[in-house]
Amino acid sequence: MSRSDAAERTCSIRLDDRPCRAPVEPGAPLDLCTAHLLEAYDWVAREVGVTDLLPGPCLVCGCPVGIAYPSGRVCAVCEWRVGDVPDHGVADPRVDVVYYLRYRDQIKIGTSGNPRTRVASLPHDEVLAFELGDRLTEQRRHVQFAAHRFAGTEWFAVHDALLEHIAELRLGVADPWAQYERWVSRRLAAQG
Repeated sequence: MSRSDAAERTCSIRLDDRPCRAPVEPGAPLDLCTAHLLEAYDWVAREVGVTDLLPGPCLVCGCPVGIAYPSGRVCAVCEWRVGDVPDHGVADPRVDVVYYLRYRDQIKIGTSGNPRTRVASLPHDEVLAFELGDRLTEQRRHVQFAAHRFAGTEWFAVHDALLEHIAELRLGVADPWAQYERWVSRRLAAQG
């Protein structure tokens, strides 16, 4: 269609039984003027990107909050599409972490691909932090804080450098377990 053909066409919207008569926006897929295309866009986009409660908790991570898009809602945490059901026959994806546990005046630095089971088997007063990483990362931390390590163990005396490292890992993290669940959820969502 030529530019002159578009200029001859008028908007198909009728207001109070009168045609709009404004010229059609060139290249528009519908016979609408610029003003009515923008009004339609604003109406459709009124809930796009809006964060709101989901109809129920996310089936993957349990988060109650979602984000609305034209294609549907997704979980605000793990971005799992609302309505999609995860396969229950598939195990949760493995997410290796280095964990930091406090027990009395000691801190254990260990690693696990299943921290819920591992941490439950250890004496501890508090889970201080998680760090994405495997045995290599754990070994680096053991070397980094070796001067305060109790010989032959993965337990360390509480000291400023270790507390500073844990504080950095905790920046913006209210609950280490929630952070871990987000990592698992993202890995699961990435698997599709």
